[in-house]
Amino acid sequence: MPETPPPRRARAEIDLGALRANVRALRARVAPHVRIMAVVKADAYGHGALRCARAALEAGADWLGTATPHEALALRAAGLTGVPVMCWLWTPGDPWDRGIEAGLDMSVSGMWALEEVVAAAEATGKRARIQLKADTGLGRNGCQPADWPELVAQALKAQARGLVKVTGLWSHFACADEPHHPSIAAQLKVFRSMLDHAERAGVEPEVRHIANSPATLTLPESHFDLVRPGIALYGLSPGPELGTSAELGLRPVMSLKGSVALVKRVPSGHGVSYGHHYVTPGETTLGLVPLGYADGVPRHSSGRGPVLVAGRVRTMAGRVAMDQFVVDLGNDVPEPGTEAVLFGSGERGEPTAEDWAAAADTIAYEIVTRIGARVPRVCVDGGD
Repeated sequence: MPETPPPRRARAEIDLGALRANVRALRARVAPHVRIMAVVKADAYGHGALRCARAALEAGADWLGTATPHEALALRAAGLTGVPVMCWLWTPGDPWDRGIEAGLDMSVSGMWALEEVVAAAEATGKRARIQLKADTGLGRNGCQPADWPELVAQALKAQARGLVKVTGLWSHFACADEPHHPSIAAQLKVFRSMLDHAERAGVEPEVRHIANSPATLTLPESHFDLVRPGIALYGLSPGPELGTSAELGLRPVMSLKGSVALVKRVPSGHGVSYGHHYVTPGETTLGLVPLGYADGVPRHSSGRGPVLVAGRVRTMAGRVAMDQFVVDLGNDVPEPGTEAVLFGSGERGEPTAEDWAAAADTIAYEIVTRIGARVPRVCVDGGD
């Protein structure tokens, strides 16, 4: 049976060999006893949750992490039943009962959540696995230090009744991507204090964790029992102050590519795209790339986004539209169908996701995560 040809309009190539190599690179940075949670929330940062979860587990990841319960339940439904899966972004009325049935580790940040998970455990007749989250200074989810004693005490009462098991204690950094930021040491101090209180009260956690990607890479004192790499798993640097992907020993996993749909010569003074924010300075060649903000190309990158076409990096001309944008090719006249590479590893001279982040005044996390469902993901394997 002949192979299906790659999509011509657009595709996001996902290099699973690079992802496995990143897991191994991260493994080399942590102590042997420290487990790795591969964070595959938001469809694995746009890369495809199921395929990335499987590749990460093949390479030695021990846990999987998602934000929402529905993301975690989808992994279970796809057959990932023999691995611990944690999810942390719960809202009132979410399916705690299904989480219990699926054996998920469910994060609890306050009394309302503990009450709902206890009620679900009573209804299902099964014990819930819960992890208590401490707000050590990020100011988002998590229990404030002042409320921590009550949450711990009530969780232990529910555990004594056989309704829950407190499997973990955890938190999240605010500024780990900024080396030497004073909040890092402050949060670690608060986390240790809250751990000490919970453990003296009788909690015996399987895992204690606070380290995200930047902390995994640069803060060994924060590794405790488990680390939670997210963006690093996909080969991108968590921040410019930490170094480039290559300097961190990571390989970008996603490459975004399209095909030039139309090539034409136009005269000097020709307006390009909505608003005519770009007008050709002389007779030139325009190339139409059929990717737009509906596909995740940031409109804010209009006039600045870099694209590799016919061996040279060009800058998009004019505004990004919903389905397309234009590049000024100068005197080059490539054939329609010529590949246009928006970003990749950078190893072949193409722009990177970090380059696009700079062009759009954002972070690389957003660049890869926002690539829309209209862009098919095509798995490749560049080897480990």
